[in-house]
Amino acid sequence: MKVDKVLFWEEVKDYVFILFGLICYSIGFIGFILPYEITPGGIAGVSALVFYSFKIPVGITYLLANIGLLALSIKVLGLKFSIRTIFGVLILTFLFSLLQHLITKPLVSGEPFMSCVLGGVLCGVGIGFVINAKGSTGGTDIVALIINKYKDITVGKSLLICDLVIISSSYFIFYSVEKIVYGIVVLGISSYSVDMMLNGARQSVQFLIFSNKHEEIANSINRQVHRGCTILDGMGWYSKNEVKVVVVIAKRSESVTIFRLVKNIDPNAFISQSSVIGVYGEGFDKIKS
Repeated sequence: MKVDKVLFWEEVKDYVFILFGLICYSIGFIGFILPYEITPGGIAGVSALVFYSFKIPVGITYLLANIGLLALSIKVLGLKFSIRTIFGVLILTFLFSLLQHLITKPLVSGEPFMSCVLGGVLCGVGIGFVINAKGSTGGTDIVALIINKYKDITVGKSLLICDLVIISSSYFIFYSVEKIVYGIVVLGISSYSVDMMLNGARQSVQFLIFSNKHEEIANSINRQVHRGCTILDGMGWYSKNEVKVVVVIAKRSESVTIFRLVKNIDPNAFISQSSVIGVYGEGFDKIKS
């Protein structure tokens, strides 16, 4: 019973984060990108193209385009995956329709490039929140996942191809290379923002410390940095001498402190530092399914 209650509140928390992410995305799209006739990627980009051409509200096109994709998603990917996608599509359709009535002019007037930057960041952060909560905004995500299921093409590559085709299509409406460039800028910024949302906070560092004073180094890291250490047995192949290796995984912000500790104890120590993404367990992120 207790486990069910915990799972219920985890589910509620996920939907709250999905909702917050969708609000960020819709403000970025309607408030910064759409007023300057910039075409982003995805079904939102298709909806924007239809709006620029026929003045059909983006919410209507977005919903109609996703209905067919959702039916395909349920058939190919299963209902379990599609439930949160349906939630995302319905909420985003509502937000698009509402904000398009409320926001009648750019939130930043006379600054198309600044609007690209701000809109791209908001859209990327919004998508990051949605994905972190195991949700989806539908659209080309579904197409990419279906392609990935049957073809040896990564989801990222499929999304990139779809987005570039949609952005480039704006040329047949405006005959403007400049608007294509703005669309690519939005795509790049939003993609980077998504990546930072998903992986930026999880970036940690791993140290391999080779030193004869391994015990003193490990004890100092335990006491002063409050990080656990693992001691491995190693052997220098050139010298054939046995050596102890201290393995430490820490937050990136703690790396300078660890370097100073090692330098003060053994200035001749050999240290290798590498970046790791997604460290789970005690002292780091919780393990997520």
